[in-house]
Amino acid sequence: MSSLAVPEALPAERTRAATSATAAAAVPWYVWTALFGVFSGVVGAHWDISWHRSIGRDAFWTAPHIAIYLKGVLAGITFGYLILSTTFARRDATDVVTIWGLKGPLGAFIGAWGGVMMLASGPFDNWWHDAYGLDVKILSPPHVMLLFGAHAVTFGTIALVMGLRGRGNAQQRQALLLPLFLLGGFTLVEFMILEMEYIRLTLMHSAEFYRAVAMSVPGILAMYWIMSGHRWACTRVAGIYTAFLLLMQWGLPLFPAEPKLGPVYQHLTHFVPNGFPLLLIVPAIAMDLVLRATNAASRNRWLVAAIVGPLFVIVFFLAQWPFASFLMSPLARNAIFGSHYFSYFTVPTSYGATYRFYAVEPSTMEFWRVMAMALVIAPISARLGLGIGQWLVRIKR
Repeated sequence: MSSLAVPEALPAERTRAATSATAAAAVPWYVWTALFGVFSGVVGAHWDISWHRSIGRDAFWTAPHIAIYLKGVLAGITFGYLILSTTFARRDATDVVTIWGLKGPLGAFIGAWGGVMMLASGPFDNWWHDAYGLDVKILSPPHVMLLFGAHAVTFGTIALVMGLRGRGNAQQRQALLLPLFLLGGFTLVEFMILEMEYIRLTLMHSAEFYRAVAMSVPGILAMYWIMSGHRWACTRVAGIYTAFLLLMQWGLPLFPAEPKLGPVYQHLTHFVPNGFPLLLIVPAIAMDLVLRATNAASRNRWLVAAIVGPLFVIVFFLAQWPFASFLMSPLARNAIFGSHYFSYFTVPTSYGATYRFYAVEPSTMEFWRVMAMALVIAPISARLGLGIGQWLVRIKR
């Protein structure tokens, strides 16, 4: 029977006594560089999807593609520097790992591999489009390669931050909470991009939608709760996800765009955003409250997962279901909620354009069967997140 072992709450984490100058010095420059790469990647990904929905694929070297691949470039520069500088300057260091004669932090090796994979996917993606035309789905082979590389860069940055926290003092651990929570929000954004085909507005009254969300979000929130040791970790991570998507939701339509490919069913003059953020912050708050109230840090991992997993699904269902109905209503057809935005290729008689939910499950019995699967999947996701988070807590190099 395994139990959770969250690092003790440090006084510096509770009182926030470190000055801004000390905090800035406690976070190395390469953490901010890698974090900016992760940020550039999620901005570029959302921008690129909007580009496809608003303009169509007109060239490879679009601005969103540059933003996406900048993540790989910055990963190569940042993590490559860490590996090479450590190899030649700290040969006897005990706080590094050695791979093929090279030395560096574990996160640097993971992130460098991800950066190489991202950059290699670029020519592959260009060839794919030349050979097969436009993407029918988000998960084409070159996109899967790109996504794996992007997630590896993000995970490598997380491991790098956790290594610094693992061997740092109280002020360093406190200062590194900000980049850690930012990484948490961007991690949620990345996974929601991966599931975008299953979490569209027209699917929000289907059990398949809730099953898709339950596969990843409980695990991500649980992972960051363990890693940070902060009582409001889930809420902060979900809050950053929400703020980022609101920035994209309200910012993209400010820029002009018009379709360059046909057929054009919707007249557009500006970029189309990718949808209002899911209400993940509501179950995130519930998770934080329950984890604190039950003293979950000292309990068995499976028991904790069995509590917070179904809790997430139930609270999310109670919040998102009526909100989805609101998003389908005339009240949401404005610049705030954006339900009136459609891709240029959206057929006027489609479910989205006519504001109707698509019934994925053919019967009520099938609906509740899939919802039951979501209630089973969520604890597994949470348990996996707790395990990965606990492993990352133990990283010292």
